[in-house]
Amino acid sequence: MLHLDQVNSDTKFNVFVDFDGTITTQDVGEAMFLKFGELELVNNIIERWLKREISSFESWEQMCKSVNGFSLKIFHEFLDTIKIDLTFKNFVEHCEKNNIDIYVVSDGFDIYIKHILEREGLTKLKVFCNKMNIVGDKIIPVFPYPDEECKICANCKRNHIIDNSGDLEYNVYIGDGLSDTCPAQFCDLIFAKKSLLKFCEKNRITFSPFTNFNDVIDKLALLKNKKRLKKRFQASLKRNEVYIQG
Repeated sequence: MLHLDQVNSDTKFNVFVDFDGTITTQDVGEAMFLKFGELELVNNIIERWLKREISSFESWEQMCKSVNGFSLKIFHEFLDTIKIDLTFKNFVEHCEKNNIDIYVVSDGFDIYIKHILEREGLTKLKVFCNKMNIVGDKIIPVFPYPDEECKICANCKRNHIIDNSGDLEYNVYIGDGLSDTCPAQFCDLIFAKKSLLKFCEKNRITFSPFTNFNDVIDKLALLKNKKRLKKRFQASLKRNEVYIQG
């Protein structure tokens, strides 16, 4: 008989993966504004955001205002210099073969995420991110997925996890940055590097370090060979807190 914190190894797996610095080899949003915005201003905004002095909403809005004379053609030329993790396509194929759903969750923008995924032939992936409109030579941020109570991140990744997974499913998070620290806590298995890794270490949250997606493939394959999978108790508690709050 299964305990409440266990599931069968043939249960449904869901993977939620960050985009900037996780699928790509660098933070595209940050690189974008450092190139096209006012450099000193953008650096200051990034520093204030990292210190949590301003929200993602504020940082994105301020950085967008710092961009003058925006050219989509030049922007696409810039995007074509951005590389993805070479092992990510192998990972997508692995998930497709093993009936694992992948959701890309990003606090970045569709204007570069969709372009890069299309370039790489990965248009089938489900993506939740912020949007960006071009008005003349200006760029305007649009935030379709905010949370009514939490104003830290513009795109609430936590809500996407809650909405696209169930308590009897096994949920995996893969990320590297500050915007991943909240949503990762709602998943049963966390793959972390960089800022997310340091956050997990500091807060004593169980995680698996990873260098690239081959590490993730290997770990998931091992889990699939187990008869019983132990879900992360703290993740279940946090999910229940959200349900109770409504």
